[in-house]
Amino acid sequence: MGPLVVPAIALAIYLSGCSTVPSERIVLLPDADGNPSALVVKSVRGETVLDRPYAAADVSSKGTITLGQGSKEEVSTRFGTVLAAQPPRPVSWIVHFITDSDELTVDSKPVFEQIKAELARRAAPEVAVIGHTDRVGKVEYNDALSIKRAQFVRDALIAAGVDALQLEVSGRGEREPLVPTPDEVDEPRNRRVEINVR
Repeated sequence: MGPLVVPAIALAIYLSGCSTVPSERIVLLPDADGNPSALVVKSVRGETVLDRPYAAADVSSKGTITLGQGSKEEVSTRFGTVLAAQPPRPVSWIVHFITDSDELTVDSKPVFEQIKAELARRAAPEVAVIGHTDRVGKVEYNDALSIKRAQFVRDALIAAGVDALQLEVSGRGEREPLVPTPDEVDEPRNRRVEINVR
């Protein structure tokens, strides 16, 4: 489950000082990816689960929980400024490489353009670039190749305008396959670089 917890907490804090409303009002916001989410609200008098978008729980100063239903309009009106100030959600991509090289596959080139566009819209992204290989070749060689692949991505991102200080590069060689295989098996999905942006 993946409730959007930070805004829910912000709603609760905002209402805690108002005398004409419950001590706290907690509203479950929809998951940005459209996945189901839920939030458990506990007090000294019990607990309840919010499991629908904009489901609300009013918690009194004595701990009584009353279920209700908020709305997108209510949240936008009261908390639009807070929600707009949130940083973008973390995102991840995988690009693949041609066998025994640091050259992107044809299918990965458009993905790489998407990555550059996403980074351009973020004010101060933190980027982890992690290189991987398949299990063909010696461990030492694959360690070096995974770093070489990660550095290729790093250099391309710097060329696209990303500050080098925002990039962290590492290589895992053949140790963390996306698709587990026996040794010396050529698996294209393992020849990859993961780019994690937050």
